This record gives sequence, structure tokens and C-alpha cells, in this order.
Amino acid sequence: MDELDLLKKDWQKLDSNYPKLSYNDLYKMILRKSSSIVKWIFIISIIEFVFWIIISFALKDTKSMERFNEYNADAIIIPLAVVGYIILAYFFYLFFKNYRNISVTDNAKILMENILKTRRTVKHYVAFNLGYLIVSVIVVLFIEFDQDPQIIAQVQKAAADGEVLKFYAIFILTTMLFLAIAIGVLLLFYWLVYGILLGRLNKNYRELQKMEV
Repeated sequence: MDELDLLKKDWQKLDSNYPKLSYNDLYKMILRKSSSIVKWIFIISIIEFVFWIIISFALKDTKSMERFNEYNADAIIIPLAVVGYIILAYFFYLFFKNYRNISVTDNAKILMENILKTRRTVKHYVAFNLGYLIVSVIVVLFIEFDQDPQIIAQVQKAAADGEVLKFYAIFILTTMLFLAIAIGVLLLFYWLVYGILLGRLNKNYRELQKMEV
């Protein structure tokens, strides 16, 4: 039971030794809790971004990355990365804007609207990250099939043996399995982190609905 639940319990007790909380007292409590939740959503999104930057630098010197960097793919990879960073920066701006809007809200109805906006922003953020992962994998595979000598040789050998369809089927199934695992891990992370925070935010939204009845 959190602080808000304890205060509501005291508020509802007729024989409570504590002063009963007014509508404004409860509203300020919900506002403070909501503001803190949205602030953590913003902070965690930044931490997540920094984590992936660190991972990308850690993988930069691996043999597979060094080989990939030799391909003539900058015209594809650089625009894809720039677009990704721009969209992520926009989401960070939205998270910060949502935090600022909620922090200065002085109306229950507007607070409810801002909570809904925050929920939508988080859902769109998660959807973008998953979509960007899928697109990035497809782009990388396209480049590998087009320029990697080993893959090109494997395709040619499969074609010569009359097993090119089997080769592509195995490759596609393997890729889909990899994507399914990666997406599953990301969804678990998002559920554990953003899902819990959104659950608390939804609870605040329901409390506001009850207060407005």
C-alpha cells in the first residue's frame, strides 16, 4: 500500500485522529506522484539510449563490424542512423515536455489528459524502437547479401546445387527466430520498466476519475 492509499484510508475513516484530506490535498498528492513517474520515464529513456551507445562502441572493434565497415554502405547506414537519432531526440523532447506539463498542471481534467498523452508517447516510443530494430536488421541483411563475399558464395553454391530455395528458407527462418528472441527480450524489458511505471500512472488516472465523479 503506497502513501496515497494510506492517506485515502485515513481520509475515509470517521474516527481517524488525523485531519481529513480535502479534494485539493488528494489532487496535489496525485499530481506529485504523476510528475515523479513521468520524470523517471524521461530519465530511464535517456539511460537506455546511453546504454545502447555504449554497446555500439563496444562492438565497434569486433571482426564482424570491421568487415561490415569495409562495405560501401555509408549511403544507407548513415541516413538510417541519422533518422533514428532524430526520432529518438524527438521522443526525449516529448518525454521532457510531458514531465513539464504535468508538473505545472493545476486542473484535474488537464492532468488526466496529460497522463493519457504520456501513455501514448511511451507506446509510440516502444513501437518505434521495435520497428527500427526490424528495419535495421532487414537493411543489414540486404547489404550482407549484396556485398559479403562469403554469403554471395553460399548463395551461388546453393543455386548450383538446386537448393537456393532451401537456403533462403533456412536463412529467413533463422533471422525470424533471432528477431523473435530480440523483440521478446526488449518487450520484457519495456514491460518490466515502462510497463510498471505506466501501471502506476494508470492507477493515478483512475483515482482522478473517481475524484471527478
